[in-house]
Amino acid sequence: MSFTAKILLLGSGELGREFVISAKRLGAYVIACDAYDHAPAMQMADAREVFSMLDGVKLREAVERHRPDYIVPELEAIRTEVLAELEAEGFTVVPSARAAQLTMNRDAIRDLAAQELGLETSRYRYAVNLDEVRAAAEHAGFPCVIKPVMSSSGKGQTTVQDAAGLEAAWEYAVANMRGDRARVIVEQFVDLDYEITLLTVRHKDGTTFCPPIGHRQERGDYRESWQPAPMADAAIGRAQEMARTVVEDLGGYGLYGVEFFVKGEEVIFSELSPRPHDTGMVTLLSQNLSEFDLHARAVMGLPIPEPIRARPAASAVILADRDSAMLRYSGLAEAMAEGADIRIFGKPEARPYRRMGVALATGADTDAARAAARKAAEMVQIHYD
Repeated sequence: MSFTAKILLLGSGELGREFVISAKRLGAYVIACDAYDHAPAMQMADAREVFSMLDGVKLREAVERHRPDYIVPELEAIRTEVLAELEAEGFTVVPSARAAQLTMNRDAIRDLAAQELGLETSRYRYAVNLDEVRAAAEHAGFPCVIKPVMSSSGKGQTTVQDAAGLEAAWEYAVANMRGDRARVIVEQFVDLDYEITLLTVRHKDGTTFCPPIGHRQERGDYRESWQPAPMADAAIGRAQEMARTVVEDLGGYGLYGVEFFVKGEEVIFSELSPRPHDTGMVTLLSQNLSEFDLHARAVMGLPIPEPIRARPAASAVILADRDSAMLRYSGLAEAMAEGADIRIFGKPEARPYRRMGVALATGADTDAARAAARKAAEMVQIHYD
């Protein structure tokens, strides 16, 4: 067996799939792990393991069996105390076990940003029952946003207009949380102009930023993204300063997806993921090196070019609308004839609102690219046989 590095990937969704492709191009040997077999990244990896990332015993067994050079989390729901133990024993966790622990839950990373690092955030409180939700909403004010402290892809998030909607939002958050903590964050709804993801690469030679990515969400989940997002230079500078502050505190090497709300030149920290971000799928077409290429390079200690530039491009997701394990797709030729690029994720099962693929397009500007990506996504049809 010949390889440049051995990587144990924890989580094997569509982001992990693209990371595996990037890592394989650099000669890595990748073992993809997830709770279900035939997950997207497993289809590209050298080997696979099927177990729950919340099973600490199985997690340790996989690490000790494969002895990887790098342990790379691709999702939040991981038994992070085991990662801390493994790091203390000499294994390299990407970007660090502390980063995985703090970002597994929204409460930990929000408290770090707001209370320890002094970054501007929205008003917020936590709640573990409906009475506490009501009190937290009083503090945040209406409208407010309620979401689990641990979830993925926006699951469990609701914008609540008045007190009558609190109970349903609490129940929806608990039903869609990950992990074993029935705890939510209730935060002020920010009257924003737009929100961005600032992909921030921490690597052996310093910290590098990608051009900002704009995005639109529905049901708390990303539906389209575009790059570069038009943004005042002063606001970009503030976002970069805040992102640098938090990623340098978390440490390690890798790509971070740092999210901000923007109102004029005011920038408010929202969330952070210590890994490639779903809104960053646009970089598969907009940048010469995608977010996955950059993550793989940073993880493996390889150079990151400066500066990173992006041409106007956009992504639009392809969604399922029902439960099915029998899937086929049509319309790819028609979508691609319009100049778009289509990526089908290879998920073995569909369910309502699950992302099954993405359409990517360029344009004279981001508005044109967004229109082209949306049109291409609508052309791709999922058939449930």
